[in-house]
This record gives sequence, C-alpha cells and structure tokens, in this order.
Amino acid sequence: MSHDFPLTVFYDAACPVCALEMDALRRRDRCDRLTLVDMSAPGFDASRYGLVHDDLDAVIHALRPDGTVLRGMDVLRSAYGAAGLGRLLRATRWPLLRPAFDAAYRRFARHRHAISRLLGPLIRAARARSSRREGPA
Repeated sequence: MSHDFPLTVFYDAACPVCALEMDALRRRDRCDRLTLVDMSAPGFDASRYGLVHDDLDAVIHALRPDGTVLRGMDVLRSAYGAAGLGRLLRATRWPLLRPAFDAAYRRFARHRHAISRLLGPLIRAARARSSRREGPA
C-alpha cells in the first residue's frame, strides 16, 4: 500500500456542501483509501490527531499515514486521487492554474457557512434522494 493511504480527511458533516462532497468520495472509494472523519461529531477531539479544531474549521485538512498534514486544495487533490477521480482535478495541479484554484478554494472555505445556508435545503434534499436510491449500507 502506498505511503499516502489511507488518507484521513477531516470534514464538517454539519456543512451540507462538505457532506455532499464527502458522500461522493465515500461512494467512489472502492479500495478503502480514505478515512473520513466528521469534525462536527460530538466528542471529536482534534488534539488526538495533533491538530487544532479552529484550523480544521477554517480549511479542510487531511493526514497521511506518515503524519504529513495536507490543507485546502491539496486535500481535495489527494482525496479525489484516492477515490480514483484524480483526473477530475488534474488541471488544478497545472502550474499556471494552481494558484487560481487554490485561491478559489480558500474563498469558498471562508464563505462555506453562508454558501451552505443558501444551498443547504437543496443539498439535503439531493442527499436524501441519493440515500433512498442506494438503500441501507
């Protein structure tokens, strides 16, 4: 197994946008390369991982098995790769485009609560439809 996996991704399941994204990655992670950890769960303790909750809340974080911490778009690039969807984010790695994608993610992260309030009802309805189609796990 690669030194990059399993990749432990910390996300906020109380954020509808974030939860929808992690649902999609979970469904596509056929090789169990991702460990998705809900930082909004009762009893979650970021310090257990050597992290700070406020930092996790500011931008998405992940831990590689070797203890390397990833932040922001680097997490998404690695998580998509782990789920076999790396090609979807390939352009975000290109040197000329990378800064723009990284900046766009930081902007999203800064405003994700407002975006989730706006889109939350639609996303919750889509997640409910999706879970009904898939049935119980």
